[in-house]
Amino acid sequence: MEYFNFHTHQFSNQSNILELVNQYPKDFDESIPFYSIGIHPWYIEENRIDDDLKIIEEKLQTQNCLAIGECGLDKRIEVAFDLQISVFEKQLALAEQFKKPVVIHCVAAFQEVIEIKKRLKISVPMIIHGFSKNKQVAEQLITAGFYLSFGKYLLKNPDLEKVFQSIPNDRFFLETDTMEETIEQVYEVASKYKELNINKLNTIISGNYKSVFKS
Repeated sequence: MEYFNFHTHQFSNQSNILELVNQYPKDFDESIPFYSIGIHPWYIEENRIDDDLKIIEEKLQTQNCLAIGECGLDKRIEVAFDLQISVFEKQLALAEQFKKPVVIHCVAAFQEVIEIKKRLKISVPMIIHGFSKNKQVAEQLITAGFYLSFGKYLLKNPDLEKVFQSIPNDRFFLETDTMEETIEQVYEVASKYKELNINKLNTIISGNYKSVFKS
């Protein structure tokens, strides 16, 4: 693989890119080669939770399912926070059971996510996708054992340059999420900020991929 796109909602099917495509249980697409699957906090439907968890459990046992998620916590939505925590913790239990990494959506709830990881003694890798916060939050997450994935905000927010530079090379990924820009463009900005050539950046991310996805 030349590029690894840690989190995307758009499958581009390019031979030089390994894409971890986000999937939802009720809209599952069998044709996507590598994916994560989870219940996003935005889309929690109480009458579907058990059915969705069964689908997730089934998919986690296949080789093409590389991770669970995106799942997590979001304080800026109307879904009851207690319900979000319950659904998140059930997915973390599945991640532990099947030894799969977790793609995390987190908005205004970083302390809670850190606390849950610690309380439940989660041993699988947990990766915060679309990181956009300051150096202090980044340091807290890194210290707590999280990985951080950067994409849209790395391209659009110059303040993130210093934050990204402070992230240890063995603890980050790059992604496109829902944006139109390509993973190559994200790699370009990341290589500039880290003062690395693209080949060296590829080597670093490939190493992180092998550590997290055990492949």
